[in-house]
Amino acid sequence: MTPTLDRVSTPAYARPTRRRPPAHPASPLDPDETPRARTRRARRMARELAVLHPDAHCELDFTNAFELLVATVLSAQTTDKTVNKVTPALFAKYPDPVALAGADRADLEEILKPTGFFRAKANSVLGLAQALVERFDGEVPGRMADLVTLPGVGRKTANVVLGNAFGVPGLTVDTHFGRLVRRFGWTADEDPVKVEAQVAELVPKRDWTMFSHRVIFHGRRVCHAKKAACGACGLARWCPSYGIGPTDPEAALKLVRTPAASDTE
Repeated sequence: MTPTLDRVSTPAYARPTRRRPPAHPASPLDPDETPRARTRRARRMARELAVLHPDAHCELDFTNAFELLVATVLSAQTTDKTVNKVTPALFAKYPDPVALAGADRADLEEILKPTGFFRAKANSVLGLAQALVERFDGEVPGRMADLVTLPGVGRKTANVVLGNAFGVPGLTVDTHFGRLVRRFGWTADEDPVKVEAQVAELVPKRDWTMFSHRVIFHGRRVCHAKKAACGACGLARWCPSYGIGPTDPEAALKLVRTPAASDTE
């Protein structure tokens, strides 16, 4: 008898499924799936993600494009929660590119120490601020082509800034995003640039920014790297990777992380 879950206490993004896992799971990317079929499946999954994660958003705190740019650079190899603890003091002392470009290195490193790799990050944000002052009159540019010329800024960081500070749609291919779209059978590529291009063909451009947030939320809460909560996943019916984690609803639900716990990744 299938266990019955308490729907009051079950998170909206954790929906039990009765689907049986395949006896011999195939590669997530089905070579026989037509481009049209993959697009239809991808868009159905994208719509369901919007239902599952209505609270999805950028989890870095910022008030302007400069703060978001710096915070995103600092978020490498640490959590958004840690960055959010550091940035209030950072921006109180260095509120703009001019101030940050002239920062005392020792003081800057002391502020950034909790984020890890603080010497390298100090180099990055100092170089970033100096480039903004010297080449962009102290303003964060609103174009991908300009953003990726800045020290420490790649396409992922640029898309975060464009999407959340400028309203320009962008796909943020971080670790969670890449893992999930490969599990979804949307791509087999590991290269973030190729992943971005392939997913861009499947999801409407207007949805790119919010879609990225929803995928990242799902990766943090449900579809974990080591053990996915398959039996409590609202995307199970469309996911070719169903069965890589526990399919029993009660066992899977124990793996689902609350919003408070998911920001530790």
